[in-house]
Amino acid sequence: MSSVKSRRERYSQATKAALLDAATRRFAAHGFAGTALEDVAADIEATRGAVYHHFPSKTALFQAVFEELETEMARRATEAAAREADPWSAAQAALEAFLECACDPVYGRLVWQEAPLALGWTQWRECEEKYAYGLIEGMMRTLMDNGDLPPLPLEPLTRVTFHVLGAAGMALAEAPEPDKPRVRAEYARVITHMLNGMRA
Repeated sequence: MSSVKSRRERYSQATKAALLDAATRRFAAHGFAGTALEDVAADIEATRGAVYHHFPSKTALFQAVFEELETEMARRATEAAAREADPWSAAQAALEAFLECACDPVYGRLVWQEAPLALGWTQWRECEEKYAYGLIEGMMRTLMDNGDLPPLPLEPLTRVTFHVLGAAGMALAEAPEPDKPRVRAEYARVITHMLNGMRA
C-alpha cells in the first residue's frame, strides 16, 4: 500500500511541477488575462480537472508561479551574499543578484507587471513583503550591527530601501531588452551611492 501511495504522490508532484512550468511559460507569453487553464492543461496533456486538483483557480495557479519566482530570487540573493567576506560586500552582492533577476524577462513581467493585476495591489504588496522585506531588514540590521550604517530606525530604513529596490525592479521590467544593461547599471550606481551616503 505504501508503495502504491508513494507512486501516486510522485506522480502528483510531477504533475504539479509540470503545471507550474507550463503556466510560467503561458503567463510570460500571454499574460494573466490571456491565459486559460485549459491551455495550461493541454500543454502537458492533462485535463482541466488535473489543474483544479492542485490549484483551485487561475489566480491560485498564478500565485504559485509568482512564489516560485520570488523564492528563487531570494535564494540567489542570499547565496550571493553568503559568498562575501563582510556585510557591506554581501549587501552589494545581494543587490546585484536582485538586479540580475529583475532583468530576466519572465521574472520581470510576471512579478512586476502581471502580479499586481492578477493578485490585486494589496495581495501583491503583501507577497512582495513576504519574500523581500525580511531579507532587506536582515541585511540592514547586519550593516548597522557591523558599524557600516549608523543606528538609524530599522523599520523606516528597511521600508525606504524596499521601495527603492521596487522602483528598480519595475523600471527593469518596463525597459526594452536592449536598454536593460544600461538601466541596471544606472540603478545599481544610484542605489549604491545612496547607501554609501548613509555609511557610518
